[in-house]
Amino acid sequence: LEPQVRKIAREVMAQVTQPQEVNFVESLAGDLPTAVICSMLEIPRDKWAQIRHWSDLQTSGSDPDLGGTPDEVNQASIEMGTYGFQLACERKDQGGDDLISLLINQQVEGHQVSEMEFASLFIQLTVAGNETTRGLISSGMYELLKRPALYKQLKSNPQQLPLAIEEMLRWTCPLHYFRRTATCDTQIRGQRIKAGDRVVMLYSSANFDEDVFADPMTFDITRTPNPHMAFGHGIHLCLGANLARMEARVFFEEFFAHFSGIELCAEPVFIRSNSIHGFKAMPVLLTPAA
Repeated sequence: LEPQVRKIAREVMAQVTQPQEVNFVESLAGDLPTAVICSMLEIPRDKWAQIRHWSDLQTSGSDPDLGGTPDEVNQASIEMGTYGFQLACERKDQGGDDLISLLINQQVEGHQVSEMEFASLFIQLTVAGNETTRGLISSGMYELLKRPALYKQLKSNPQQLPLAIEEMLRWTCPLHYFRRTATCDTQIRGQRIKAGDRVVMLYSSANFDEDVFADPMTFDITRTPNPHMAFGHGIHLCLGANLARMEARVFFEEFFAHFSGIELCAEPVFIRSNSIHGFKAMPVLLTPAA
């Protein structure tokens, strides 16, 4: 997928042809993940903005600028699921090689995924493919802009990006937590947990665990190993982890090549959420390379 992702990234960068101020989150960081996931699903181009709108309503429902009423959020989920159901019906047994066709025509343990099951999966794929990678790219860029020496280092040595992106993931952690249900009685550091208890796993706390990370409060783009929890763990490890890593790497490679300068115009503004950890606005002045 890398050639396709790189082509999309270059198209995103090419939108800025002269020095101008933009909201980095929406104009750059958000465009790439939306385009990539929609391209993989072969969703028509004129639907991409709608997909992102549905996604934002569901992930940022508590933010007054991005969310809506509970009824509006629920309606967005229904409309998105309905659209996914329609796509599944259209592509069932049609022999396509897009991601929807591959998923809807699969046998899993003797069971073929139904159109209704796919509708739920469609929501998960498109929402996850939008929000978290946008957060990683914009928050990662912010950390570099606060440390100009690191920005220059990566611009001059883009081969260092893979390790740097792992540190961006650890430091920014696009999702604060997930909840799980204990399947048996257990104990963690003296805390008794009964089967059926709900357990909140704070990934953004784990990523700064001094028992795991040396000097965890230092943003170290050469950190290795870096067993961060930004993608979760075990059987619930993020399905798109490697795609997100590649999108972020390609984004920064193409950004460094296309732009000679970037300056913060104001401090970024966080999405109001107790689960999503990302910006809704990061005004920057971009200067394309000559």
